[in-house]
Amino acid sequence: MAFLLLALLLSSLQADEIAVGNDAIRTAIKKSIPLLESGMRVSMKERARCFTCHNQAYPVIALTAARDHGFKVDEEEIRKQVKFTADLLAKNRERYLKGRGQGGQVETAGWAMQTLEAGDWKRDETTDAVAHYLLVWQKRLEHWEAPSSSRPPTTKSHFTSTHGAMRGLLRYGKPDQKKAINKRFKQVREWLFETPGADTQDRVFRLQILALLNETNEVTRTAKVLLKTQREDGGWAQTEEMESDSYATATALAALNQAGGLTKDDSAFRRGIQFLLNAQLPDGSWHVKTRAKPFQTYYESGYPHGKDQFISISAGAWATVALCLALPESK
Repeated sequence: MAFLLLALLLSSLQADEIAVGNDAIRTAIKKSIPLLESGMRVSMKERARCFTCHNQAYPVIALTAARDHGFKVDEEEIRKQVKFTADLLAKNRERYLKGRGQGGQVETAGWAMQTLEAGDWKRDETTDAVAHYLLVWQKRLEHWEAPSSSRPPTTKSHFTSTHGAMRGLLRYGKPDQKKAINKRFKQVREWLFETPGADTQDRVFRLQILALLNETNEVTRTAKVLLKTQREDGGWAQTEEMESDSYATATALAALNQAGGLTKDDSAFRRGIQFLLNAQLPDGSWHVKTRAKPFQTYYESGYPHGKDQFISISAGAWATVALCLALPESK
């Protein structure tokens, strides 16, 4: 009888801990949402001719994830951002049809297509043009190369650019492009098995690509490699020499859960979530120091942290995604 009472008590305590944990997660997401919305809104106003991964793609992906988990978000602002993205692609439609793309090349095209996907944008003549560009761009290579190494970690990894191109083609490729898409994916598979990731960004998106290719055995192996780089504090670092930060941690958690089979109840996942909760600042933001070399005119985007604002909003968006993944499925 005493044993039964003890078991019931422990079960009750565990349930309370889970409930408290979920409450903390929900609070963190609620605090993050207004800042992500502000970052999108102000950046679009200040840079009306420029689509950005950090202030359009990542926040749209994060906010739609939050919405799908029952959080209140500014639906109209999301629609504006998705339309803004579609319009910028449309203005460059002829360039895409000629296989030339626009500034940022495959990074811009890939993340813009993922923004449209998150916003449930339907296939149209613009997405057809971008899909054509993705198929012919760098077709002599086995993958899609990142256009710049001046803004690590987000635009340095060939795995990131390749994942973006593949996601765009999977969602928006035309039926008559299927043969060409499969050919490029076969080339990617060969490159992937010969090329290990050099840092967390590489490993995260290498894992995501393997999942797209349904390479189950290699997904398992790659997930284990990524898991082994988790630090004692529960976080991940961008590189071996750096300290754990919220961007690397959030992207690793998202990849491990979405592609690597790590459940939200796994201790490694919960430790990572706790790292993110501890790292969130009172204003609802996450601060990560930039490694990027400045090359554009500085502007305030609506997200805190000055010169670190772009990697910080990236961290905030991915942290929001990871926190959503830690919650029960929305009914």
